[in-house]
Amino acid sequence: MATYLAGFTLGLSLILAIGSQNAFVLKQGLKRQHVFIVCLVCALSDAILISFGVAGFGAIIKQYPSIELISRYAGALFLFVYAFLSIKSAIVNRHALSPTVKSESSVVKVVAMCMAFTWLNPHVYLDTVVLLGSISSQYQPNQFQFAVGAISGSFIFFFSLGYGARVLAPIFEKPRAWTVLEFVVGIMMLSIGVSLIL
Repeated sequence: MATYLAGFTLGLSLILAIGSQNAFVLKQGLKRQHVFIVCLVCALSDAILISFGVAGFGAIIKQYPSIELISRYAGALFLFVYAFLSIKSAIVNRHALSPTVKSESSVVKVVAMCMAFTWLNPHVYLDTVVLLGSISSQYQPNQFQFAVGAISGSFIFFFSLGYGARVLAPIFEKPRAWTVLEFVVGIMMLSIGVSLIL
């Protein structure tokens, strides 16, 4: 049980920081748009990466740094485009959450965006595959329990974030609140993109 809790707390602490993926999940939760599938894609992606790390794939990434380099620049490009669209939306559009407004984005588009935020983020490889993978070796022969703990933390976090966003929904019925969110998310994506290059 102690090994499971160690994996759970460490896995949870690594994804608590508000990054590009978490901001996307939060926005989808606020819009109540394909929330379940977005949370599931994020959590399953983490589960796959954590499993790779515990299985020893972190050593492969260390041996082939080009994997991290390609991911870094592709991720930065994606974040720049998303930042531009988010800031443009904040300036041009006047959003407001309304229960009667139906979702406009297709599930395919939303899942594709979610996959990009997850798999084009080099930090996710460093956190899940390299860091969690190397730490799990300290818990031999109970690495499986450590991995299950970290994966549980990921599932709990993403589903709490996605569905917990509804608590904030009344605030985002006001167009100004949504404009501020779009602008803040855009600036945050831009700064993360710059940090990936630098």
